[in-house]
Amino acid sequence: MGRDGTIRTVNHALPGEGLAAPAANYALAIVSDAPSRLLHTSGIVPITPDGTVPASMADQADVVWSSILLLLTEADMTPADIVSITTYVVADHADELPVVMAARDRYLGGHRAASTLVTVPRLVRPEWLMEVAVVAAAG
Repeated sequence: MGRDGTIRTVNHALPGEGLAAPAANYALAIVSDAPSRLLHTSGIVPITPDGTVPASMADQADVVWSSILLLLTEADMTPADIVSITTYVVADHADELPVVMAARDRYLGGHRAASTLVTVPRLVRPEWLMEVAVVAAAG
């Protein structure tokens, strides 16, 4: 919903007829019909405003997704405007993927976007366990 109270739905999941169902809670593809604004984030890393990085994956996921929500708000968007998510998780922590996916699902509040999750050997700083970039489209 925009700041003026109107609902602007420009994004729609494709059913992917004839394809296998998604492996988790995401959409295989999203069509954006004539969006007037696009938001592309950089990879958002788990650094708090005071410069610290939480130790646990769950806390890092909360920092990352809270940061994404703040950027969406600045862009006059909501999680429902997210059309694509790319998540990077350090491979040594692949056993914590359910934590990462649960945080995504919680912050999206039932909205499904196209989503890719990639394990990587490491991120730029050794204490970073995950990083997320999103694309959002609004009318």
